[in-house]
Amino acid sequence: MISLAGRDILHAWGKFVFTGIGLGLLIGVTLVMAGVYRGMVEDGRVLLDSSSADLWVVQQQTLGPYAESSSIPDDAWRSLPVVAGVRKAAGITYQTLQIHHQGTDVRVMVVGIAPGGPGTPGWPPQLIDGRHITRSHYEAVADQASGFVVGDHVQIRRNVYTVVGLTRRMVSSSGDPMIFIPLKDAQDAQYLKDNDAILMQRRRNAQNPVFNQPGQGGVLEAVNDSQSSNHQVNAVLLQLKDGFSAEQVAGPIRRWQRYTVYDRTQMDDIVVRKMIATSAKQIGMFLVILAIVSAAIIAFIIYTLTMDKIREIAVLKLLGTRNRTIAAMILQQALVLGVIGFVVGKISATWSAPLFPKYVWLIPQDTAAGFVAIMAICVLSSLVAIRMALKVDPADAIG
Repeated sequence: MISLAGRDILHAWGKFVFTGIGLGLLIGVTLVMAGVYRGMVEDGRVLLDSSSADLWVVQQQTLGPYAESSSIPDDAWRSLPVVAGVRKAAGITYQTLQIHHQGTDVRVMVVGIAPGGPGTPGWPPQLIDGRHITRSHYEAVADQASGFVVGDHVQIRRNVYTVVGLTRRMVSSSGDPMIFIPLKDAQDAQYLKDNDAILMQRRRNAQNPVFNQPGQGGVLEAVNDSQSSNHQVNAVLLQLKDGFSAEQVAGPIRRWQRYTVYDRTQMDDIVVRKMIATSAKQIGMFLVILAIVSAAIIAFIIYTLTMDKIREIAVLKLLGTRNRTIAAMILQQALVLGVIGFVVGKISATWSAPLFPKYVWLIPQDTAAGFVAIMAICVLSSLVAIRMALKVDPADAIG
């Protein structure tokens, strides 16, 4: 039985190999799509890991700082360490920008980190080159995916920053590389208006009689408000002392300071389930479509190969070959085709994954599940050809 299937494959090995390669490319696309989803989840969790936080304190009734905008006073970190169980507290800002650098546009997430050092919430945990930020202004640490190198000068809004260090796999939930700059500079970049906007606001206020009434503060008050709006952060990151649970610390903050507080599990749910939910559903639909297309292609190929040897099958029946043997031959050919396709698909997916602009994470569990799925599809797809082969009349061999 095995020899019968093997001999038939060797007889038309060229057709089998090239068909398997074509099928393998389709399987490779399927594995890459699964890797794209895994990469999106991993990017979101890397974002949380890189913050080194146990709790996120954000504006009340928001999903900040990643899924929604959040703004709280930057001096909130001073009152939070007095809460029982808080070991460290630090304000942080996040802003996604398009930076023009050396003739190209680079999309990055600019992270404003509080003064301190490695171990301070929000600071990059490790560097692969250079050093950490040591000055209060105009220094930056960038992820290597941004294309920057140590010594580069990068303009962010008004100011120019010198890249003093590089990190690896420090990205936003959408895969954008991070650039870490001092908190004060990040607040200016995010909240402070440019000179033209301030001038236009000043003219607008001067033309509005409400701002010029005695006792109302006049134009100067309005301008000062517009210039002082940068005393905000998107969140305060907290690290807890040993022996304290997240709820023990979060409860008093919610109750007395009127902030929303998320622990790691809740923030993981927001980043992974809410932020990428639509993308996950879309990728899931693509995987279903690819599985259906793969099944249809395998069924068509096996059916065609079976049709090409109708006379041979009739001869086998005329010689007394059992239907079970013929069915096993077709099934084995379908499985061999699936194995060839899977091997080619795995190789193509592994080779092409680093070429994608976003992180593609191919995990062994998905590879194993993909192999089982392909084998199942091959078995189901061969049933059509087996049903046709069993209907062949032995008389066709002499017809």
